[in-house]
Amino acid sequence: MASAKKPKSQAKKNGAPIGFEATLWQAADKLWKNIDAAEYKHVVLPLIFLKYVSDAFEEEHAALAALAHEGADPEDPDEYRAENVFWVPKEARWSHLQANAKQPTIGKLIDDGMAAIERDNSTLKGVLPKDFSRPALDKQRLGELVDLISTIGLGDRENRSRDVLGRVYEYFLGQFAAAEGKKGGQFYTPQCVVRVLVEMLAPYKGRVFDPCCGSGGMFVQSEKFVEAHGGRIGDVSIYGQESNHTTWRLAKLNLAIRGIDANIAWNEAGSFHQDAHKDLKADYVIANPPFNDSDWGGDRLRDDVRWKFGVPPAGNANFAWVQHFLHHLAPTGIAGFVLANGSMSSQQSGEGEIRKAIVEADLVDCMVALPGQLFYSTQIPVCLWFLARDKKNGLGGKGKKMRNRSGETLFLDARKLGSMVDRVHRELTDADILRIAETYHSWRGDAEGKYEDVAGFCRSVTTEEIRQHQHVLTPGRYVGAEAIEDDGEPFDEKMQRLVATLEQQFAEGAKLEKAIRANLRSLGYGG
Repeated sequence: MASAKKPKSQAKKNGAPIGFEATLWQAADKLWKNIDAAEYKHVVLPLIFLKYVSDAFEEEHAALAALAHEGADPEDPDEYRAENVFWVPKEARWSHLQANAKQPTIGKLIDDGMAAIERDNSTLKGVLPKDFSRPALDKQRLGELVDLISTIGLGDRENRSRDVLGRVYEYFLGQFAAAEGKKGGQFYTPQCVVRVLVEMLAPYKGRVFDPCCGSGGMFVQSEKFVEAHGGRIGDVSIYGQESNHTTWRLAKLNLAIRGIDANIAWNEAGSFHQDAHKDLKADYVIANPPFNDSDWGGDRLRDDVRWKFGVPPAGNANFAWVQHFLHHLAPTGIAGFVLANGSMSSQQSGEGEIRKAIVEADLVDCMVALPGQLFYSTQIPVCLWFLARDKKNGLGGKGKKMRNRSGETLFLDARKLGSMVDRVHRELTDADILRIAETYHSWRGDAEGKYEDVAGFCRSVTTEEIRQHQHVLTPGRYVGAEAIEDDGEPFDEKMQRLVATLEQQFAEGAKLEKAIRANLRSLGYGG
């Protein structure tokens, strides 16, 4: 993930990635163009998952059949569970569904298959939808979608089971978020933002926690980070919570399609009112909580044990989330999360006092101002907070010991980074992500390279200086202006040249105006 290389299957066309995932999306989108994205999402994503579990099962089935002479039993469910492969009963196997894709009963056959998989795999209980037979769902198009998804599964076993299907699932999640706009942002954080968080936190070993996990993108990228840096997936334990049941199902599927074992809890009350991991102390907290949530029920939690730095306002959950994250951090843990820019400077309803207390406790490790237009769900400018429980002995990249940064905070202004991928949406490039992460890790001392302040981009600031700015944490206040390169031309000479150019432009403008007026007079207009 740290590499700046693009996947081999992708090329650039008009600034957007075009590859197998995009081709499949375009075909599916055309097929279901009259269906609302919010509804279609719950048709296509579970089918992609079903294709995944069936592919993985069939491959394991063939391997076991080849070893039957050595006592392997391809019809023993325990053989599959031992290899972290879901047991798929005959009625749920993709070959059976594809063979019946043109039948009017295809909806019921899919429902029966989903129910059978849940029955035989306890970890999927309550996760899979079973409403494909509903009358409102066009069965001819459903069958065509089954045929289309059947084209996924190119390449060798590893690529088919994890890479291709995982990429398609992730790509579709992003496309649905874009199609749904603000509503879509409730379950999806843009991949480039997740990658910045993961690259900076570097969750190489330990417990990773997201108490508002959406569709699980933070966890997927965390596991990718471990794989990319030569670690062992088993060294990372994943915990999450989600209050929206539909989104929780998406997360469970997103993780299962990659074989990621995770403890993801669901309850309607949510993390504030029914903390499902009450005793968890995480090494890494990584999250994108709802921005400026005014309906979080804070008036019922005024005396909560989590509010060690001040009672958060009932009308805005930002600092309730911040303190919830801190509450769940281990003594050497670190948290990275997204918040609206207002959290860095707001003085309303006691928020300034809470932020002051957190700064004075020396918990603020790094602040990153992000460029606008990164999110599908909001135009509100956002920032990244990084809080460290112990700046002297805390965790660094890959679990390394970091440099003692007590009494210091790094400010990064990344607002000028990124590039537009369409008229309204910006993304951070691989090079942007690498620059942000490497600056942070060089400052922490857990990576090669010496840290240096860069005017307009990054600066290490003492707590005393933050006090002088009334504990406002906006990076632009601290990093200064970007240095302007001196072109060597003396000021007087430059002004004479610029004035001469301006005079020439005035003359050309006057000449153009004269020609336009003459044309108007020839048409009978003007004096």
